Amino acid sequence: MLEQGHDKRLGADELGGRLGEKATLVQFSSAFCAPCRATRRVLGEVAAMVPGVAHVEIDAEARLELVRELGIVRTPTVLVLDAAGREVRRAAGQPRKADVIAAIGAAL
Repeated sequence: MLEQGHDKRLGADELGGRLGEKATLVQFSSAFCAPCRATRRVLGEVAAMVPGVAHVEIDAEARLELVRELGIVRTPTVLVLDAAGREVRRAAGQPRKADVIAAIGAAL
């Protein structure tokens, strides 16, 4: 289930990738996280299916300062950002595809 997001705006510089035209799915992962691989697949499928949506994956261990700043406590954690980089939804753990699609609707 995706929860309401926090009042933080993220840009391409912080994410190490480009934002989607309409929305961005930001995934925080770690090396030995099995649910992270499944989440990567789901988010990649959704990003490929919805025009203007990008998927950016961040190695949580390599970006500890950002993890702390955003209050990420487990992997995978997915943030759904609107076109301006504002977090509109967040999910800790592996999200369902239908929930991700609904969260993108909230970002648009």
